[in-house]
Amino acid sequence: MNSLNVLAAAAVVALGAVATSCDSKPSANLSTGVDSVSYAIGVRNGAYFKEGISTFPGGELNVDAMLAGFTEALKGDSTQMTPQEAEVFMQTYIREAQTKEAKLNKEEGEKFLAENKAKSGVITTESGLQYQVITEGKGPKPTEKDRVKVHYTGTLLDGTKFDSSVDRGEPAEFGVTQVIKGWTEGLQLMPVGSKYIFWIPSELAYGERQAGPTIKPNSVLKFEVELLEIVKK
Repeated sequence: MNSLNVLAAAAVVALGAVATSCDSKPSANLSTGVDSVSYAIGVRNGAYFKEGISTFPGGELNVDAMLAGFTEALKGDSTQMTPQEAEVFMQTYIREAQTKEAKLNKEEGEKFLAENKAKSGVITTESGLQYQVITEGKGPKPTEKDRVKVHYTGTLLDGTKFDSSVDRGEPAEFGVTQVIKGWTEGLQLMPVGSKYIFWIPSELAYGERQAGPTIKPNSVLKFEVELLEIVKK
């Protein structure tokens, strides 16, 4: 078993302790260095694993079933699938779930954009980018050759926040062409000092790719963007 599998196993065991102890919190005896590093592995990877199972394609995983399979395989007991069968099933399941999820996201995104397009104050460009002016600045507009400094907050259509320079308390700085297509187009519409809302179709964002644990394939993204300055060379 390689080190990554060992860490994954530690995370599963940590989850198992939580799942099987509903009435009392499990405790760990950290009397030795091995005890402590074992606990550290469990904490670090348990937190990561918990996030992973909540964003797994097709829905949140059944922890009890996962622990049953893990325990049976670890003990060498009879399992309902061989490891080879399990690998094939996982790959097929994930591929089919992602395809279904991407199709649903595409349909929901197209429906939202069609309805949003008709709302007062929303402007739709030829590419399909939608935007609304919150504050119109009086400065110059950036070009593709420029570098800008902005504050922004990005959310999914359901309101889930996936990124925010505002929360970090520090503006982001990047080249106008170093971002997704929707941003590149949108930034060039904004005079410095402006604050806009962008609704970016998936084809102008990450398309059929998943970006991190939150942005699923074919997701429409919403950004509130404030253009602070064009960075001088």
